[in-house]
Amino acid sequence: MTRLDQIIDDFAFLDDWEDRYRYVIELGKALPDLPEEKRTTANKVQGCASQVWLVSHPDGDPADPVMTFEGDSDAHIVRGLVAIVLATYSGKRASEIADLDAIEVFGKIGLVEHLSAQRANGLRSMVKRIRDEARARAAA
Repeated sequence: MTRLDQIIDDFAFLDDWEDRYRYVIELGKALPDLPEEKRTTANKVQGCASQVWLVSHPDGDPADPVMTFEGDSDAHIVRGLVAIVLATYSGKRASEIADLDAIEVFGKIGLVEHLSAQRANGLRSMVKRIRDEARARAAA
């Protein structure tokens, strides 16, 4: 998976929004497919116009586990957004995730204002789901 700082650097290098959208789609294409058995109702993110699935894997200290995530979408651009969200959160402790708003990251690279209202809402739903789960695990 592409590291978040690399994604941010790549966005800074691309001037044209058409090129940035193509890059988002490429990030999505590089995302491993989510196995069919993980495309369940429980893993589906509510509030997304496209179908989006997220699966978390806590590891280590139950009080503040390191969280890794898998995700997928049936839409090319949304799949790329999933890839950026996973790069933002995977490999961090639950307490870090609870305090980190990926929407701010998307704002820094100028992506939020270039998303349709539906995609922006879906992005917020993905981020909320991941942060809510991290908060629950960190509080457990």
